[in-house]
Amino acid sequence: MTNEQKLFLLDAMALIYRAYYALIRNPRLTSKGKNTNAQFGFTTTLIHLLNKEKPTHIAVAFDTHAPTERHTDFADYKANREDAPEDLLAALPDIKRIIEGFNIPVLELDGYEADDIIGTVAWQAADQGYSVYMVTPTRITASS
Repeated sequence: MTNEQKLFLLDAMALIYRAYYALIRNPRLTSKGKNTNAQFGFTTTLIHLLNKEKPTHIAVAFDTHAPTERHTDFADYKANREDAPEDLLAALPDIKRIIEGFNIPVLELDGYEADDIIGTVAWQAADQGYSVYMVTPTRITASS
């Protein structure tokens, strides 16, 4: 048995997008036609992470709608990015309730993107001796 303190920090929107689009060709629909790709995929990923990695600590970071310094300094920041599909945006309250149901803290702060929050918390936790894992759709990145 190890006393290693493992903190996992999840980038919510990156994982939600990945989950939504991973199932786009075979959408998960409710009996009323509501697309639940994002909810299903995010929850499946979360459960897999909890069972396989067994973090001692975990948090999920979200972007907010408030502009960041990048938006004010560079007007075209994310200008070429397509708007999120409506059913993906409609999934966000459900996903926040799912995270709350797991008793996992949600980190969000106006003026900062999720990756800014994750980076800051990762450095602080690593300084306190945690093994930190930043979870993105492409990989889990460790910082210690």
